[in-house]
Amino acid sequence: MDLYLRTNTWNFYLIVFGAIILLLPVYLSNRLAHNLASREKTNVELFIRTLEESNRAATTEEDFTYVLDMQTALAKEIHVVTLNDNDVYQFWNYGEHPDSAAIIHRVTQSNNFIETQVYPRIYYEYPEIITLIRYLPWIQLLLLLSYAAIGYFVFNLSRREEQNRVWVGMAKETAHQLGTPISGMIGWIEQLKAGNQSELSKEEIIHYIEQDITKLEQVSDRFSKIGSRSVLEPCSALSMLAEAEAYIRPRASKRIKFDFPVATASDHLVMANRNLISWVLENVLRNALDAMEGQGTITARLEASSNKVLILISDTGSGIPPGKFQTIFLPGYSTKSRGWGLGLSLARRIIENYHGGKIYVRESTPSVKTTFVIELNKA
Repeated sequence: MDLYLRTNTWNFYLIVFGAIILLLPVYLSNRLAHNLASREKTNVELFIRTLEESNRAATTEEDFTYVLDMQTALAKEIHVVTLNDNDVYQFWNYGEHPDSAAIIHRVTQSNNFIETQVYPRIYYEYPEIITLIRYLPWIQLLLLLSYAAIGYFVFNLSRREEQNRVWVGMAKETAHQLGTPISGMIGWIEQLKAGNQSELSKEEIIHYIEQDITKLEQVSDRFSKIGSRSVLEPCSALSMLAEAEAYIRPRASKRIKFDFPVATASDHLVMANRNLISWVLENVLRNALDAMEGQGTITARLEASSNKVLILISDTGSGIPPGKFQTIFLPGYSTKSRGWGLGLSLARRIIENYHGGKIYVRESTPSVKTTFVIELNKA
């Protein structure tokens, strides 16, 4: 419940912050447009003043050259339509052949006019740049929201598709993990039913059943830890590699060679959940077997630094294209027609999310060498 509450709270803050970012340019542009409009109106008022002074000059002998110069300069910057007492319109800064009817209709509808003693009404229009400044941020906002909506839809679609692949993969992985011990137990039960006709003693059959039960418990423990907080403890990297080799060797072709560290090799302790790391090693080794198609060599080595232990697993299989070094860890990605593409994705999640380590492809040359590296923290 606390997780969902925190998520909703953060979502609310992100929405508010996003709204501020989106609306801030709109506010600033409208403020700029308002300031430009105020300056434009001031220029119109100055122009009107020059018109009044020009009319007064006709009845006096004063020199109004500077007034005419100012009037000419202002007339180049503003759009003004004057209406005199005889209902005659005069156009300023509208070009040589203005569309009089359209301009008159537009300015009279805009309600931007000033009344003076000389002219009953003087209409003025703001430059197009002010209109653009005022509306462009709204257009940008609309485009950004449309882009965000499309992006959100595509992201959700992609996420749902990935979730579906994960669910399908998990279901298949569960069936695969459970299938082997369950099939074994069914076989041993048939052996028990055979009684004296069985080639194995009752004690041997019970021993094998116990092994399958242990495997089922291991599978249950693995899946129960997915999504929960992992408990790490010092584990021997050498012994985990030996257990992985013991698991994979019976499932490999006789033409597959294994070059793993011997029991007397230098060992390193790592902070790990033994059961989960075994799962990772099994997945990497199964991929190595699939890549070699029944013939080749699997090599395992240990390297250590001051705070890291590296488990290197190499095979002589078909290799991985350089552009696919990251893609192979995505849920659902598989080069096998019947694969479900979850093994390496689960491996990365276990290593990175639960152990704070890394898993990656160091190198790959087809039929020569492909090396996976698992980095774990030293105990």
